[in-house]
Formats: sequence, structure tokens, C-alpha cells
Amino acid sequence: MSKFYYDLHIHSCLSPCGDDDMTPANIAGMAFTCGLKIVALTDHNTTKNCRAFFTACHQYGLIPVAGAEITTAEDIHIVALFPTLEQAEAFDSALQSHRILYRNRPEIFGEQRIMDAEDHVLGIDEYLLSNATLLPLEDAVSLAKSFDAAVYPAHIDREANGIIAILGDVPKDLGFTAVEIKDPSLIEQYRQQYSLHGMRIVSDSDAHVLWDVNEAENFLEWEDIDESSEDLIRARLIAYLNGK
Repeated sequence: MSKFYYDLHIHSCLSPCGDDDMTPANIAGMAFTCGLKIVALTDHNTTKNCRAFFTACHQYGLIPVAGAEITTAEDIHIVALFPTLEQAEAFDSALQSHRILYRNRPEIFGEQRIMDAEDHVLGIDEYLLSNATLLPLEDAVSLAKSFDAAVYPAHIDREANGIIAILGDVPKDLGFTAVEIKDPSLIEQYRQQYSLHGMRIVSDSDAHVLWDVNEAENFLEWEDIDESSEDLIRARLIAYLNGK
């Protein structure tokens, strides 16, 4: 059996709430220092820093995953993780027409920086990324899944933007096979209280500053897997989150 320590929910400086030090290169370096192996970049409603993140992770021997934290029309956060960088970037293009374009106020939210892997600023997103999109929950899930993503509710144990706080439950009719619980000590309580039996449960940092990136505590364990094959491990992760 092979253990893969993970953190599947991290924000870069492209997210308006992400610290300026959360560059793709710095995140990769911190993940390596923390002893992680699989690391996902999940900025708010965009994947535009994922390409730089992939390059930075490869320099440390990490397995990068391209993702996004989508804000639905109901103001629910869901995580979408993609099998390939190209699918994530295609999703990003499709998502743009569903954004509500409020101009960002950098003095309040910070600049939304698009970076390269060497910490150079390539550009900024001028429109606030953290606000709700036009996509209702069901449509947001469908759009991400049309690009083969694994999709699951983020931080269901949190009041702000958590699916349980907003809807009172995790809807069974949307076919979720995984959920994210930020506090690992609450996993069994939530499993019983909200009938999460049989669902994959992951615990991530939702880091917006470097020191919040997870230490090597949470892991996935698989047998008969080629640890040198990044594509295979990423595919196994997506399949696992999809309940397979």
C-alpha cells in the first residue's frame, strides 16, 4: 500500500482573499516542506494559476491537481478537481460567461494576480472572483462534470458558504459521492448526523496563507499503483472521489 498525503483545497494570490505570498511557486514549496504529495490549487471561480502551479510542483516532485472552488448562485462553495490541466482550463473558459462581473476593489480584497511559475505577475483579473456565479447548484455540478471533474461540497462543517448551513443537508439527488469536512474531528459526527455513510470524506486546509497549508496528516492509501506516474495517480484520485 502507498500513502499519499494530500491537501486538495488551496487558494493562490489570484483569489481575492489569498495572501500576496500565495504564489504558485510558494505554495508548491510549502507543500513540499509540509511533506505533502498530492496538492490541488482551487482558486475562486478560476483555474488561471493552475498552469504555473503545475510547473512549480514538478520542480518539487509533487503531484499537482488543477481545480476550482465554484460559488453557486445560492452562495454554496463546491470544489471541482479535474483529471488534466487542459480540462481545467477548458472549464475555466466555459465558466466565464456565468460570472457576475463586479469590478474588484484591490484596496479591500487585494489584487487578483495571474502568475507564472517564477513569481512573475502575468496579469490581473479585474473582476471580483469570490462572488456568486449565475449557476444554481445543480447546473454548477453539471458544468464541472461535463469536463470530467470530481465535484463535491466544500467545508460542509462551516457556516459561511457551507451546503448544510444554506440548505440544511447534503442533497442526495445530485449524486455527490464525496464531501469536504475541514475539521477532521467532526467527520464521524457529520457522517452519522447527515447520513454520509459510504461517501468519501476529505479534510483540507482551504489555505489562504502559506502557514495554513496542511501538514502531512491526511492521506489516501492505494495499492498496486505506479508512484512514478503522475497521470495515473491523478486519475486514481478523481475516480476515488467519484466513488469508484
